[in-house]
Amino acid sequence: MVEKGVGSEVQHNKTVKDKKAENKDHCVTCRHNAPKEHGTMAVPPSYSDLGKSAKDILNKGFGYGVLKLDVKTKSQSGVMEFATSGSNNTDTGRSGGHLETKYKVNELGLTFNQKWNTDNTLTTEITMEDQLAKGLKFGLDASFVPNTGKKSAKLKTGYKRDFVNVGCDLDFDMSGPTVHAAAVLGYEGWLAGYQLAFDTAKSNLTQNNFALGYKAGDFQLHTSVNDGTEFGGSIYQKVNCNLETSVQLAWTAGSNNTRFGIGAKYQLDKDTSLSTKVNNACLVGVGYTQTLRPGVKLTLSGLIDGKNVNGGGHKIGLGFELEA
Repeated sequence: MVEKGVGSEVQHNKTVKDKKAENKDHCVTCRHNAPKEHGTMAVPPSYSDLGKSAKDILNKGFGYGVLKLDVKTKSQSGVMEFATSGSNNTDTGRSGGHLETKYKVNELGLTFNQKWNTDNTLTTEITMEDQLAKGLKFGLDASFVPNTGKKSAKLKTGYKRDFVNVGCDLDFDMSGPTVHAAAVLGYEGWLAGYQLAFDTAKSNLTQNNFALGYKAGDFQLHTSVNDGTEFGGSIYQKVNCNLETSVQLAWTAGSNNTRFGIGAKYQLDKDTSLSTKVNNACLVGVGYTQTLRPGVKLTLSGLIDGKNVNGGGHKIGLGFELEA
């Protein structure tokens, strides 16, 4: 009996140790998987994704003034994806929609993407990733408008690896191509980025942007200067498992008007979230997102003019998303 008790205690201690080992990479506060990059950073985000977390809090979950339906389906093998959407602007009464198909050849790293919208614009994009080198991506994006005969094409390249994310796009034009280039460097959470656009026809630098930032597990800071005249900044913080907050500021040289917005997203439960935001123009936005069942999501949103509450002009929106 004594030997059996000792054996049970040893087995119990082993089980506890195994559970601790399993939970080693879990965030204690949230009890979710902890980020793999606490205090460090492997591949930094692209320039366009700098400050994305703060932007998402202020943009996602709000669709006032629009009635929208999104439908997404995927083949059983996962190589084919279909997406279609339709929307109606309640202010203008104008309706629109688009259809998108995506085909993947995983063994070759190829993706074929075709889009069509109600403005009668056809777009085809072909991308190849991680074939010539790990992290290297090539893409060709072409569009055609049958009504006017207008054509455009863009050659895209990108390369990302530890501490660096660079990209260069060549936008073809009849008068001369335009070069778009961007680079982001990251080290121990610190980020530095630069973006430019050069018009070869006019030999003119049409875009000249800088950005600095810091990214940790639950805190992100981003500042930017666009063309030396537009200054911006954002702060994102995940207060706890359920609450995320965001602040955005913008200022234009030569103007005393500072624009700002404050937003927050609260996760009521695993299927329901509530978003709210307000800006310096006293426009208050509220969004409610509910997952009715797996693959079925409902979004309700509204915009209130705080300066003219009794005068009307407020907006509401409804979004319905189906995914299978």
